[in-house]
Amino acid sequence: MTLPGSTPQGSTPKGNTPKGSTLWGKIGLEIELMAPRGASRQVLAEAIAARHGGTCHRIFYPQSEPSQIAGTPVLENLTLGFEVRDAQHQAIAWCVDDLTLQADCDRTQPSQPGWYRIVGDDIRLMQIVNHLSDANLPLAEVLQPVAETLGLALHRGPDGMVKLAGEVGPPIAIAAQLPGERERPCELITPPLTPAQLPQLEGYLQVARELGFYAPVEGATHLHFDAAPLCSAPAMRNLVNLFWAYGPTLKWLVGSNPSCQRLGLWPPELLPLVNNPAWIALPWDQAREPLKTIPLTKYCDFNLKNIVYAPRHKHTFEIRILPVYLELPPLLRAINLMADLVNRAVNPAMVKPHDPWPAGKEGVNALRQELPSSQVLRSTWQTHAAKGSPQPY
Repeated sequence: MTLPGSTPQGSTPKGNTPKGSTLWGKIGLEIELMAPRGASRQVLAEAIAARHGGTCHRIFYPQSEPSQIAGTPVLENLTLGFEVRDAQHQAIAWCVDDLTLQADCDRTQPSQPGWYRIVGDDIRLMQIVNHLSDANLPLAEVLQPVAETLGLALHRGPDGMVKLAGEVGPPIAIAAQLPGERERPCELITPPLTPAQLPQLEGYLQVARELGFYAPVEGATHLHFDAAPLCSAPAMRNLVNLFWAYGPTLKWLVGSNPSCQRLGLWPPELLPLVNNPAWIALPWDQAREPLKTIPLTKYCDFNLKNIVYAPRHKHTFEIRILPVYLELPPLLRAINLMADLVNRAVNPAMVKPHDPWPAGKEGVNALRQELPSSQVLRSTWQTHAAKGSPQPY
């Protein structure tokens, strides 16, 4: 089924993909949205499912957040999300919480019935809790299967809180009502999409617009490129040198959201490592090991951690600087530009290290020289950059 305003798979809407652009492999997207007051991410998931003649299923979605509890730096969360499947029972989208989206939510509002989360301080134990729990169960019952499997007791607290604990030590997990309006944040996640499938996004975005979803104060769009072609020392060197030199320029070009959370630069020791000739000569299995000694984090402008550690379900290079897109054409232009950069990194020709170019026309001109065949850069962004506009939309 084709969504209203979208294009059938295998075709591209006229004018949406710049002529000459080369999209690179499959791309997964995460678009951070906010539901209007009185609505929730469930509303968007159900509407997308209805447009596809499909179904919507409640799930737990794991997330981490900094903790204010002494001795517990990170809290692991299982938050309520929704998986959307089409008429052929294929997963086409997920609508989940994003704990970085805070400013639009009024925590003083009462919790909504049926909305809760599970919290713990040990990611290994929380994986077990996730495996044994059913997101369709109510708060009072959700930890019961875990307790029965582990032979532990549940302890009831105020406001419906349920604790799973052993005889000693802190609780293994706590299930509690959500703070006010935490049902409103909605990170719209897609499976990896081919270039021919990307126009389907307009259908999802159209539904979101019709329902009144909007860009949150801290919102962003994340792109996930397949990391496999980047798994060589020369490709990693090129990737790091490109995004280090042109990071400020790219953020200026796309109009990166200054209120976006969990962005930042790479550790300074990364640059000399990837430009060391001895390291560049190593096969990838050996080159990965020195990279693991650097404190890489996903919470930066360009996430390399998943390339190095290759998690089973997310072996990707993640670009985190893009603003929220509610329409398809600017999103496709951004994807095309980032694809040009990734393609350049895979090219064996060396990208020389350079100090970061300043945001503005000087950096754009240097980037054009680095990517002389980039149609999207030449035909779209350069025109706007010449006018001094930091947001070419």
